[in-house]
Amino acid sequence: MSQFLMKPTLHRLDSVQEFVDNFQITADDVLFINPHLYNDYFAPLGLPCAVVHPKDYGAGEPTDEMIEAIDRDLTGDYKRVIAVGGGSVLDVAKFFVLDQTTPVLDLFDGKRTPTKARQLVLIPTTCGTGSEVTSVAALALVSRGTKAGYGTPAMFADDAVLIPALLEDLPMGPFSTSAIDALVHAVESALSPKATPISKLLSYEAIRLILRGFKKIAADGPDARKPIIEDFLFASTYAGVAFSNAGCAAVHALSYPLGGTFHVPHGESNYAMFTGVMRNYMEIKQDGEIATLNHTMAEILDCDVSDVYDQLEALLNHLVQKKPLHAYGMTEAQIAEFADSVYEKQQRLLVNNFVPFDRDRIYKIYKELY
Repeated sequence: MSQFLMKPTLHRLDSVQEFVDNFQITADDVLFINPHLYNDYFAPLGLPCAVVHPKDYGAGEPTDEMIEAIDRDLTGDYKRVIAVGGGSVLDVAKFFVLDQTTPVLDLFDGKRTPTKARQLVLIPTTCGTGSEVTSVAALALVSRGTKAGYGTPAMFADDAVLIPALLEDLPMGPFSTSAIDALVHAVESALSPKATPISKLLSYEAIRLILRGFKKIAADGPDARKPIIEDFLFASTYAGVAFSNAGCAAVHALSYPLGGTFHVPHGESNYAMFTGVMRNYMEIKQDGEIATLNHTMAEILDCDVSDVYDQLEALLNHLVQKKPLHAYGMTEAQIAEFADSVYEKQQRLLVNNFVPFDRDRIYKIYKELY
């Protein structure tokens, strides 16, 4: 049995200038980056590469329509794709290392098997998605009214580059949603039946770093995140490697319709589902890995194991206030619609659940959180 895969070479650098010096950017490269990061860090360096600003193709999380539009505009023969940004930018860039990017829906429908045609370098500027070390990209599929992940080994980066200085000015909102996303990655990968001893080491270290950091922020205020931003960046990468091996599960599966329909930030939509899913796991099975996880979190949160999810919510509410699903615009009729969609279309994720969920259990969770 395969125990562990770490595909990209991981680098830790001090500055963008050090990255440019080490990676020797040329006219054969294309850089995916949003305008404010480009103007602040890369424009002054006079780089010869082509530049794509994904924000020019739509606000919010990426869509299949965005990929199609960029593909129409991006001409020329380039040998390496470099992406600098949050998970959305990194996920967009992954599609452009493939030999054929469009039609995008053909990829999601399994109508063709892509191959890697270009090198890929990913540099995260948030501390959540772990996209720099995974082979998965998530898109909102506009015509289908949902969000879905697409994964292929061809989308693994060749190099993942961590530059903590790029996160120093990350606003509190994106920091919070991305860091909660990383926490969910770590928890879901720890509980996955595909987890191995090595992947669990990374999952639990990510959980410790993130929860201890959240406690410091809750005690000392939002600016307390800045001196420990490197902890969150590495925790995100650890969690990314862990779920790249073990997979994400029901929290992500149930969050996708919410995010895709109402354009809720990914980390926030995950939080909306997080403890509801965990409490339902506990209704079915209280021993095994979930007992280990709950004991670990209770130690960090300094609470009884029986109170761990209440205390976890109290802590996370310092960063993002949890809302009922109807507050996002979800209707009661959509409870059944979303449950059907998740059960039918998200088995790729549901197979990684700590315990199996049938359609009725998914409906129950949505109903409880509504």
